[in-house]
Amino acid sequence: MTPHVETTLRDTLRAEADTVTVADDPWPRFTQREKVHRRARRFRAGVIAAILAAAVGIQTNLIPLPGWVPGIAVASSPSPLADGPTRGALAADHTWLNGLRRQVTDLHDPQGWWRVTDRDAIRIVYADDIPGRRIALVFVPLRLGVITSSTLIWFSGPPGAEPDQMEQGGNDTADTRVITWMESDPNNGGAAVVIGPAGSTVTISSVTGYAPEGVVESHQLSSSAGTGTGIGVAQVPPSRLVGGPALVALVIHDDTVIYEGPIFGSWTGPDTSHEPTDDMLAAAVRHTRGLVIDRAILARFVGSALQDSRLSARDVTIRVRWCGRINDKPAALFTIQPRDGGVIAYAMHGDTTGWRTGLRLLLPADGVDQRPIAWRMRVEGRETRTDRVIVVAPPDAATVTVTTLGGTPTPVTLDASGFGATTVPPTRPATVTAHTADGTTLASTPIPAFETNTGGLPGTTPNTRITG
Repeated sequence: MTPHVETTLRDTLRAEADTVTVADDPWPRFTQREKVHRRARRFRAGVIAAILAAAVGIQTNLIPLPGWVPGIAVASSPSPLADGPTRGALAADHTWLNGLRRQVTDLHDPQGWWRVTDRDAIRIVYADDIPGRRIALVFVPLRLGVITSSTLIWFSGPPGAEPDQMEQGGNDTADTRVITWMESDPNNGGAAVVIGPAGSTVTISSVTGYAPEGVVESHQLSSSAGTGTGIGVAQVPPSRLVGGPALVALVIHDDTVIYEGPIFGSWTGPDTSHEPTDDMLAAAVRHTRGLVIDRAILARFVGSALQDSRLSARDVTIRVRWCGRINDKPAALFTIQPRDGGVIAYAMHGDTTGWRTGLRLLLPADGVDQRPIAWRMRVEGRETRTDRVIVVAPPDAATVTVTTLGGTPTPVTLDASGFGATTVPPTRPATVTAHTADGTTLASTPIPAFETNTGGLPGTTPNTRITG
């Protein structure tokens, strides 16, 4: 308030006071109230700043949160694997189990420290000695500020390890229905464990190849059928493949398949080269339609696909069916076929510094050259699913249609290279069909659904194989 305004206001108030029966000058009371209001405003601003600072501190666990403050639970708190008593041969060794609980530490991530909320609530889901190791799976309740959650943490150690010899390893969300573990090296092999709900049947198999019918060939290593434990354990043979042995699990609960896919874990070994030779790439692009792709980019694409499929370059035939541009980046659709085996189609776009796999699909060898192939697109650089579908027609096709489940065939406009694009709702099943100029159907191929996990081999999950 300026001096001029203050003087004017004071004079006005005094003039008004002369007309009423007021004993005291109101100006001192006015200025006193203004001082009080100013202090109150400063106090409120300070409180708000303190609350914001405390909220940040609490949420990152820099400031301890009182135990009586309720947390906001997130979806991963329940655990179907932690229901019931501890499973495994160490279930009755309560001294050892209690010792392991004391080894559980807080977890750190970019958001802050997830603190163990209640050590009495820590549960040992599984503890046992397996070939060459002692392992345990532990359910742990956690808190990050006002957010509460839970996780499943693996512990491993040498055979017969005491609790303080067990090392805390990887973790997964507590609401997962099936969890896997593996450790292996190329010289000695290792072991694998798969845990499903109590009462489920777990089968562990080793992938041995791709059959010409378009299915993955495998050798069963173990099965828990008839035991009701929901635990699968297998000894893993040595493997020099980059990424380690290719293991898959099948878990059935209440006559329903609840998991069919890869067994994840750690593998240590030499990084054997899977890069194709220049001669192989020259032969692969001999009948390619579309644009010419940079040889170094194509080598990266093919090398990545060989590692993904655990195939050696010297044992396969590579054919590039189409090259062009997707999202303004070099793109290619190519196939890899092991000797006398099925055909794996890959679609990739990017460059030598980074690329994205849009499709990996195991197909029957018979009639593969007549098949149209289509794949769904995500937002570039993100995992968001779109309704965009890319289509590549076979050389003999004049037209292509896409038919959604319950819908009618929709023509797809193709360019001279057989490339086209259309839209299909992300969750709607659909099929792409190729036709000759006279309308004769060449072949149809289902458009795969989006993959939810790309860690396994193509053909080991329903979204990565076509058997008809």
